[in-house]
Amino acid sequence: MRAGHEGTGPGAITPDGCAVELYARLPVGEEPEIIAAAVPPGARILELGSGAGRMTHPLRERGFRVTAVDESAAMLERVRGARTICAPIEDLRLDETFDVVLLASFLVHAGDVEVRRGLLRTCARHVAADGCVLIQREGEDYHTDLPRERVDPSGFTVRIRSAEPVGDGVHEVRAEYEFPDATWTQTFLARPLTREQFEEALAEAGLRVDRYLTEDRVWVRAAPVQESA
Repeated sequence: MRAGHEGTGPGAITPDGCAVELYARLPVGEEPEIIAAAVPPGARILELGSGAGRMTHPLRERGFRVTAVDESAAMLERVRGARTICAPIEDLRLDETFDVVLLASFLVHAGDVEVRRGLLRTCARHVAADGCVLIQREGEDYHTDLPRERVDPSGFTVRIRSAEPVGDGVHEVRAEYEFPDATWTQTFLARPLTREQFEEALAEAGLRVDRYLTEDRVWVRAAPVQESA
C-alpha cells in the first residue's frame, strides 16, 4: 500500500486504496459524452488509470480504439475489448503516440509532486503532435464543501467525510461508498491546485490548456506546446 493510502471492504484493494469490486460496480457517468465531444471520431485513446473499465467500455462502444493502462492487474482483469497494459503510469514508455491521452479520476492531484510530474510527462510523451490530453480536475470546492454525500440513482451513497491538511499543501481525503450489501472506504492523499498552479504544472511538462470543456473547469483539453521554428 502506498504511504498515506488505505482501503477497506470486500475484495482486492489496490496500492492506492481503490477496491476492485467497488470500481467494477460504479456506474458510467457523463464522462464518456464529454470525452466524445472533445475528440475526433474513432480516435486512438491512451487511457491512463483505467481501473476496471468504467470509461473504457463506453468509449469502446462509441467506436474509439482504447489502450487501457493501470498498475493493478486485478483491475485490468475486468476490462473487456481493449488492449491492456499493466504498469505504473509514471513509468510508462511506449514506442508510439496517440490521438488522445486521458488522465481522469483526479490523478493530476497526486499528493506527491514528483508523481504528478511523472504523470504529466507520460501524457506529454505519448500524445501525438496534433493530438490532445484530456484531464479531469477536482472541483473548486472539493476540499471545502465537507462533509458531503450524494445518493446515486443506481442505489448507493458516496460520502466525502473529510479532507484534512497533513503538511506541504497536501490533504488526507476520506471517502465512503455504501451499497445495500457492502461498504467500502478509501483514504488517499490529494494536493489541491488552483487554476494557475494547474496550468503551471502543465507548462512544466510541455503542455498548455487548449480549452476548458466544462463550465466548472473540471474537464480540460490540453495540447503539446509546439516548439518555435
